[in-house]
Amino acid sequence: MRPIVVRRAVGAKHRAILHYGEFRAEAAIGRNGTTAFKGEGDGATPIATMKLLYGFVRGDRMRSLPTALPLRRTRSDMLWCDQSGHPAYNRLVKSPFKASAEDMMRKDDLYDICLVLDWNITSRRRERGSAIFLHLIRPGYEPTAGCVALELSDLRRLLRYLRVGTPLKVI
Repeated sequence: MRPIVVRRAVGAKHRAILHYGEFRAEAAIGRNGTTAFKGEGDGATPIATMKLLYGFVRGDRMRSLPTALPLRRTRSDMLWCDQSGHPAYNRLVKSPFKASAEDMMRKDDLYDICLVLDWNITSRRRERGSAIFLHLIRPGYEPTAGCVALELSDLRRLLRYLRVGTPLKVI
């Protein structure tokens, strides 16, 4: 299966170029660039090959997304546990939830389309990083907390080629 390749851009540690065949798009990555030694909260995007697992979509904001990748409609009770010592670390959980967790139905549009990458999910280890997604970008290509982010138009174009297991390779 052809990989999506994310390569750091020259001159800005939190900017990247995403390639998929002939498709190319500017992307944002972690505020601290990339790392081969990912840790929880370090603000870096892991240098790794991560398979796409599934995604979330804000059905109240997005319509008709053509993709073979399974997409779940985001609900207001969906959270993603980012507390390293918790048994649900780096997993989808439901509110109310006492441990630290990220809201999947954000007020901004970053997770209107949010694709889950297999970073520290299939084989979890504490403090190795959580919630590494491919999602929408902030205005001005602001850096992420470790995810890969694209403009809405670019992510919509890319979606039609994606399926479970499509590798995303950060180099």
